[in-house]
Amino acid sequence: MAKPNLQIACDHSDLPSALKAVKAVGDVVDIIEAGTIFILQVGDIGVKSLRALFPDKLIVADTKCADAGGTVAKNCADAGADWMTVICSATIPTMKAAAKEIKEVQVELYGNWTYEDAQRWLDAGISQAIYHQSRDALLAGETWGERDLERVKKLIDMGFRVSVTGGLAVDTLKLFEGIDVYTFITGRGITEAPDPRQAALDFRNEIIRIWGE
Repeated sequence: MAKPNLQIACDHSDLPSALKAVKAVGDVVDIIEAGTIFILQVGDIGVKSLRALFPDKLIVADTKCADAGGTVAKNCADAGADWMTVICSATIPTMKAAAKEIKEVQVELYGNWTYEDAQRWLDAGISQAIYHQSRDALLAGETWGERDLERVKKLIDMGFRVSVTGGLAVDTLKLFEGIDVYTFITGRGITEAPDPRQAALDFRNEIIRIWGE
């Protein structure tokens, strides 16, 4: 079982604060994400700036694309993104069109989706999925539970590389012990910590403690 990646999500509403946060932790994390809010606010300059700062890091454009997959993916790739996200309600043609223009596509799991849907994504060549506790759900008081863990394990058994995100804290990671998580994605758990760099190190060290080097 491989050690999970650590990904920072930049969901800032302006470029300077996002770049400040990423510069503090970019050498600690494995993957840097231009978050949905960030992209909506600043456009592709956000992705271009992250690529300029970290030419050797994996960069994800979290577009949650629902349509025009090929166009969105090409724009993201041209800006410097390695991967981009599509929403699970997007059509298979949208996902396939995106996959032709960028290195990898990740399906964002929100709302109602089925394992039959998931099998169709695999059949279409999409092998990354992101399992969420959404920001709004967390604000409404929902927490990670056994149902979430079982769904993550099922997706992994199907053949997906599964990333998890949503209100993750260092103490949350132990819930996933023994599960082959691909990436832990956190935004505010790092960026809003009193010491973001130390928070990123704490996440990384806990991953190493549970999964090894």
